[in-house]
Amino acid sequence: MQLPHLIYAAPLLSLALLWTVAVITPGPNFFTTAQLAASCSRRHGLFAALGVASGTVLWGLAGGLGIKSLFTAAPALYLAFKIAGGCYLIYLGLKQFRRKPAVAVDANGLPHEPARSLFSAYRLGFLGNMTNPKSALFVATIFATSMPATLPPLLLALAVLTMASLSFCWYCSVALFFASSRVAGAYGRSRKWLERFAGSCYMLFGAHLVTSR
Repeated sequence: MQLPHLIYAAPLLSLALLWTVAVITPGPNFFTTAQLAASCSRRHGLFAALGVASGTVLWGLAGGLGIKSLFTAAPALYLAFKIAGGCYLIYLGLKQFRRKPAVAVDANGLPHEPARSLFSAYRLGFLGNMTNPKSALFVATIFATSMPATLPPLLLALAVLTMASLSFCWYCSVALFFASSRVAGAYGRSRKWLERFAGSCYMLFGAHLVTSR
């Protein structure tokens, strides 16, 4: 006898493919995870990945529950959210330019970083994901494209779990790559210019978010 839940396979596969393309496209989440892994530690990068995945759970639930309809009904809310998210990214970018250069390095040539808690890394990953309302709209579009009009609770749960798992796996891979001794060493030697590059990317993402319509 055919299991009724097998009908969920097609929409989940469609959602997984669309979300994979979205996740691997470099954006603020990528730069946050990579920089924390290279400049602090592998664990910091993994906690940032966990923060991004946590944000993905919330956006997935919001997408499944129709946040796009809310933003359509209240455009002022979307505009305020978009401006706030853009300003946060610009703030992160400015912080990259204002960071003081390291004056001491360890045996591997890596700069000594001020102590940063793992919770701080998690918070950066989570806030970086949650302050981008375009994530909500993209998630809502994916749900509209791949999910049935009436979304059963089990299918919603499986969809959110799929998205969060893909996000976590991808950003864990990013963290592990950038935390490797060779990549981290290259980061330490070029830290000043890489941080300015990351800061410029943050500000460009933020400015685009604020000014786009």
